[in-house]
Amino acid sequence: MFIEQGIRPENKFWKYLLGSVLIIFASFVGQIPLVIAVIGKTFATGETYPSTNEEVMRFFESNVTLFLILISFVFAFAGIYLVVKHLHKQTLLSVTTSRKKVDWNRIWFSFGLWSVFSIFSTLVFYFLNPSLYILQFKPIPFAILVLIAVALVPIQTSTEEYVFRGYLMQGFGNLAQNKWFPLLMTSIIFGGMHLFNPEVSKLGNIIFVYYIGTGLFLGILTLMDEGMELALGFHAANNLIGALLITSDWSAFQTHSIFKDISEPQAGFDVVMPVVLVYPLLLFIFSRKYQWTDWKEKLTGKVISNN
Repeated sequence: MFIEQGIRPENKFWKYLLGSVLIIFASFVGQIPLVIAVIGKTFATGETYPSTNEEVMRFFESNVTLFLILISFVFAFAGIYLVVKHLHKQTLLSVTTSRKKVDWNRIWFSFGLWSVFSIFSTLVFYFLNPSLYILQFKPIPFAILVLIAVALVPIQTSTEEYVFRGYLMQGFGNLAQNKWFPLLMTSIIFGGMHLFNPEVSKLGNIIFVYYIGTGLFLGILTLMDEGMELALGFHAANNLIGALLITSDWSAFQTHSIFKDISEPQAGFDVVMPVVLVYPLLLFIFSRKYQWTDWKEKLTGKVISNN
């Protein structure tokens, strides 16, 4: 069982608190290249040092910014590996899946399913409302974007999944000895992590329905499937296709994507639609394909140590 793999007498909750601090520290180390680049440009050009996150995001050409932001996740992922191996004496596989090896077919199925849906829905919105989008495709900048995104976005999304659906899921399982508390806490923290995203100031707090709802969806995938493979594939597709397909002036990342959304952001039904319609449909598809049963026990039952 997935959560049970982290339930050991020596795995006290304080270790997860310490491990989280170490992972955050590794992420900060990964931000040093961005800081050095910003300082270097201010000295070279005489530009004013950016004082806000929004100014930092627009300080460099968008491909350069994307690379410098995503590189920090390489360090964070290394931090996860070291914390799991040396602090908790576990293998990375044990916080990935309950299976004997990672099921890449599950990852690719989830990735492909959400990629197809994302591309299809974006094209539908574009053709229904062409005045709200700009076709901004530029071959060379887009090709560079593809290289950066394909190499680093899966590392970014996997890092987030290993922290929330892997490491902290097992950590809160150790603390509460049940499954509903880890599911709830990791979803709330995952949503709160997006507090400073520019989408929050544009759309308001209702966007947290989407963020926390997405965390719940990914947590349910992990608990029902006894592993993170489906969550890893979904999250990678969500961010990768998003980066390549569409951007806007008010989104967290501005990229050389194919389309640019120029509409005025509004918090409408589209914010909650994934949570109330799309995610339940995906859960139904996954449950039928992988023959999930005993939902109540897997999502709310007690955690029983096998050690």
